Amino acid sequence: MSLLEVNGLTKKFGGLLAVNNFDVSLDKGEIVALIGPNGAGKTTAFSTIAGFYKPNTGKVIFKGQDITGLRPDQICKLGLVRTFQVVRPFQSLSVLDNVIVGAYARTNDATSARKKAIETLEFLDMLDMADHLANRLPIAGRKRLEIARALATGPELMLLDETMAGLRPTEADEVIAMVHKICQSGVAILLVEHVMRVVMSLAGRIVVLHHGEKIAEGTPADVTRNPQVIDAYLGEANADC
Repeated sequence: MSLLEVNGLTKKFGGLLAVNNFDVSLDKGEIVALIGPNGAGKTTAFSTIAGFYKPNTGKVIFKGQDITGLRPDQICKLGLVRTFQVVRPFQSLSVLDNVIVGAYARTNDATSARKKAIETLEFLDMLDMADHLANRLPIAGRKRLEIARALATGPELMLLDETMAGLRPTEADEVIAMVHKICQSGVAILLVEHVMRVVMSLAGRIVVLHHGEKIAEGTPADVTRNPQVIDAYLGEANADC
C-alpha cells in the first residue's frame, strides 16, 4: 500500500469544477511534482488533500487510513503537512520561535518543542538564523522558514506549494538541496512548481493537471515529450528542458 492514495477526488465551488476525479499516489521517500497552467486546480487539490477543503467526492487515504474530511490539524498530527505559496510567518517572532510553533504539533511540552525546533534548524543548516526576526528575512529566508516550520511537525509527507516562486537561481538551488535532504531522510514530497528546471531537478514522477483533470503522469522525460502536455502547458520551447 502506498503512503498516500488519492482516489477520484473532486472539488466544486458552486458551478466551478476545480478538480475533477483526480488520482495520485506516493510512496515513502518519493518526490512527485504536480504541474499545470495557472487555474489548473493544483493548489485546490493540495488544499483538499490536506483538509483545508472538503471534497465533493473521492477519498484521501494516508498510511492506510481514510483521512477524507478531517481537519488540517488532525491530518498534520498524522504526519501530512503542507506549506503555502504566500508565506505568512509570525512576523514578530524569531526563526527559532516560528519553528517551535510547528514542533508543538507533536508535543505540549515547551522543552521538547524547543529541542525539536533546534534539531530541525540544525538539520537544514539554518541554525545561524535562529535568532533572526521573521519580519527581517528576505523572501528566500522566509521560504526556507516555511519549510523548516513544516518539517518540525514531524511529517512523513510534505506538500510544498511553489516553494521556489520568487527566488533567484542560486536561492532556488539552495532550496532544491534542502528538499533533496528532506527526502533522503525518508519524507515523501508532493510539490507544485512552475519552474521546470526545479521540477526536473527534483521529481522522479510528474503529474499534469489541466482544467482540473489529470492529463498525463510519468517520468519527467515522458511527460515533457507528451504532445498534450506540450500543447496545454509547456509549449515547444520548454518541451526538452
